[in-house]
Amino acid sequence: MSSHPKTQITHRAIWALAGPIIISNLSTPLVGAVDTAVVGHMPEPQAMGAVALGALIFSFLFWGFGFLKMGTTGFIAQAYGANDQQALSDTLSRVILLALGFGFLTILLGYPLIQFALYILDSTPQIESLTAEYAYIRLWSAPATLCTYVFIGVFIGMHNTRKVLLLMLILNLSNISLDFIFVMGLEMGVKGVALATLIAEYLAAFAGFYLLRDPIKRALKQFSRAKIFERKAFTVLMKANSDIFIRTLCLVFSLSYFTAQGAKMGEVILASNAILLHLQSIMAYGLDGFAHAAEALTGSAYGAKNRSAFKRAVKLTTIWAFIIAIGICLIYFLFGEMIIGLFTNINEVLASAIIYLPWMIITPIVSIWSFQLDGIFIGASFTKEMRNAMIVSMLIYLALLQFLIPQFGNHGLFLGLSLFMVIRAITLGMYYPRILRAIPN
Repeated sequence: MSSHPKTQITHRAIWALAGPIIISNLSTPLVGAVDTAVVGHMPEPQAMGAVALGALIFSFLFWGFGFLKMGTTGFIAQAYGANDQQALSDTLSRVILLALGFGFLTILLGYPLIQFALYILDSTPQIESLTAEYAYIRLWSAPATLCTYVFIGVFIGMHNTRKVLLLMLILNLSNISLDFIFVMGLEMGVKGVALATLIAEYLAAFAGFYLLRDPIKRALKQFSRAKIFERKAFTVLMKANSDIFIRTLCLVFSLSYFTAQGAKMGEVILASNAILLHLQSIMAYGLDGFAHAAEALTGSAYGAKNRSAFKRAVKLTTIWAFIIAIGICLIYFLFGEMIIGLFTNINEVLASAIIYLPWMIITPIVSIWSFQLDGIFIGASFTKEMRNAMIVSMLIYLALLQFLIPQFGNHGLFLGLSLFMVIRAITLGMYYPRILRAIPN
């Protein structure tokens, strides 16, 4: 079969997709840093705790809706690769309606959800009061946040990651600017941080609608209520999204369990593990660009029913991800202690983190395979297999930790996390031939 023009796979095409994602990812940690810095200069220390807890609540709440981004990418990439404008318009209409629906539902259920989260977190009365103040303002951002998730998924699926970069820069730079205005300038405290995030989320959402104005106009012209809510198509979309939701829930639980087990080992271990997990997050931000490139390119090749383009997309995106993973390993090997020193000046925590630093030096090479396979499976919309692989991986990981922690302590905990990444790759890899069989020769 001749290659579809939208599935041409070159090194340049991969970097054109991955580069903007990596740059936009690098801007994301800045927002958290500025949020912490502006409240860190307030007289009451409770403000820092409140912003941290508030951000944690919304990380969990919105992370659960990550399927709106991942599921959208696969369906859009396949329609784009098949050059099916009708399918693209119908998918766009469905996912925007879903995002708005879930966003308004989140607002309606927000009060009890926040109260439950505060009960679970169980902090001091003053911090809980400030956290609630933050959360009740930021809650109103839900429709905008979820629409932005959808827009990012659409842009990646349409091979236009430059617009993802633009969207993320609008979101993050406006958030940072408004932080300084509301907190440093107007002295609005925790309310100011929440208000800055709320306004930034709506600015990004409005920008997303504007950047997608042409596809949205086409979707509105072709809009048919019966077609959009056609049972089979909507069921397929919801099934894929529910699979990704379960998969994400298992991943969040596994990482939370890691933190909880570290907490049982004392405050020093908890603090040093938190720093090392920051290094893992930075690594993930760096490799994410190639996983997203894999989503877009494999999804389009799958939609175009072009097996050779699909296999080439898998090969080239993985080669580049591997090269960058080696680079991150070297950076952590050469500068890891210095990087840890940027996070803390507490000698005990610093010494502890350095002991376990070797686990972070190897983690890029250990993790890259599961990251890439995630991207490939999302692109092809093989979400049931992703769900099943993650459930099996989580159960094996939890069972391994029951043996590894008593035997090796915190080293056992990190060994378990490394094995979790390997097991995720193995379980997904076992399903990979199923995708190839679904693409005609």
